[in-house]
Amino acid sequence: MDLLSNLALGFDVAFSPVNLLYCFIGVFLGTLIGVLPGIGALAACSMLLPVTFYLSPATALVMLAGVYYGAEYGGSIASILLNLPGTPSAAVTCLDGYPMARDGRAGVALFITTLASFVGSAIGIVIVTAFAPVLVKLALAFGPAEYFAIMLLGLVAAAAITQGSAIKGMGMVTVGILIGTVGTDVNTGVWRFTFDSPYLLDGVSLVALAMGLFGVTEVITSINDKVTAPKGGISLRSMLPRPDDLRRSVFPMLRGTGVGSFFGTLPGTGQTIASFIAYAIEKRISKDPSRFGNGAVEGISAPESANSASALTAFIPTLSLGIPGSATMALLLGAMMIHGITPGPMVIVNHPDVFWGVIASFWIGNLLLVLLNVPLIGIWVRLLQVPYQWLYPVIIVLICVGVYSINSNVFDVVLALLLGVAGYGMRLLGFEPAPLLIGFVLGPMMEENLRRGLLLARGDYGRLVMQPITGTILALTAVLVVWSVWKSLHRGRQAAEPQSDA
Repeated sequence: MDLLSNLALGFDVAFSPVNLLYCFIGVFLGTLIGVLPGIGALAACSMLLPVTFYLSPATALVMLAGVYYGAEYGGSIASILLNLPGTPSAAVTCLDGYPMARDGRAGVALFITTLASFVGSAIGIVIVTAFAPVLVKLALAFGPAEYFAIMLLGLVAAAAITQGSAIKGMGMVTVGILIGTVGTDVNTGVWRFTFDSPYLLDGVSLVALAMGLFGVTEVITSINDKVTAPKGGISLRSMLPRPDDLRRSVFPMLRGTGVGSFFGTLPGTGQTIASFIAYAIEKRISKDPSRFGNGAVEGISAPESANSASALTAFIPTLSLGIPGSATMALLLGAMMIHGITPGPMVIVNHPDVFWGVIASFWIGNLLLVLLNVPLIGIWVRLLQVPYQWLYPVIIVLICVGVYSINSNVFDVVLALLLGVAGYGMRLLGFEPAPLLIGFVLGPMMEENLRRGLLLARGDYGRLVMQPITGTILALTAVLVVWSVWKSLHRGRQAAEPQSDA
């Protein structure tokens, strides 16, 4: 009964005319800004934060939350249509979403994205509502050693994303880890691999890396290709997926939602890790992994549902513990403190109208996302009908604006362009950028948590490994490594058999 009364209080707050209006504004602006490559939820929330000074605490958080998950959804639109991840977590959607758009199925890809996002968000909201106390206890059970183990598992799983050799995949993961070490060491303050450049003291920008490897590389690769855009109008029938597409998407959506819900509750992980790991899991368990990277609907439905579920469940540690899971969540915590709300476990007790009002607004906001974006799919697809000789300069300008807007630094723009050239060279040699990106994201966090864990264990690696959760995750990582090696050897043996018969 307490849960039902709390939800009743929440919907009473969320359905007030003012909160409905600002929820719509937040979702609409978030989607619009998410479509623009490289800008994302953080920049959008930062720009709109001053507006919330004149709103009530509940209304301010409802609007900022709408901007947040609206931008996360909007980031996948540019990934599918232009191979430009609007947000870092949408980078993995490029792998299969863009090939579907090239095959004339952009409408289907966007419809699957909308459906997967809604499913992931809906289940994520249920988890936030019903299991927040349990998940908070689970999050508190994870220390530095457990975080290190889960990061290592993610890095091993990243090798599964590559289409070619597993060795090339691990090589790209290693390169990503090395790039992630550039900057100021968190523990010692020592400059590492900065070449005495002040522009590298904060490390390589994630947005510059993603925009360069995915956006600029795609422009260079496709500039001489004759790309045929879809002709004629986009009807509702052409947007609807085939029964086979829906059948292939159901279980990946559920698995992706589970992965996203798990990582969303862990502070410091977030949507990017959840999306990549959900993609890696689907490719690993697929009967035909070669479909991935060539327009597999599972490659969209799994990471998109994981992204949405992670975005929603990230509010659990933020609202319940006062622990931000990302920079955007830290900004939302700042907004709470500006309005006199102290983040932490007492938020539910002291400010039930704010807590449950924000949760109830998630339902409204995600329904608004569906109602807004299904009719707009035809408009998004018509972007492909713009002549490419006009579109490519616009893409480059958007990339430069998006990268520059993060730190107001021209060096990041130059770096993105150079990384685009490097990404083109990697593509010619058969190396894929996705494992590099996840290595870049996970590597620094893995190093930081390993050092913290060793500090707590007084340098004893055995004590670090023998912890129950850590040992279990490391055992799963070892099993994954053995299985990957066996599968690679088995595949190599099968490829050699026709040659021996010949």
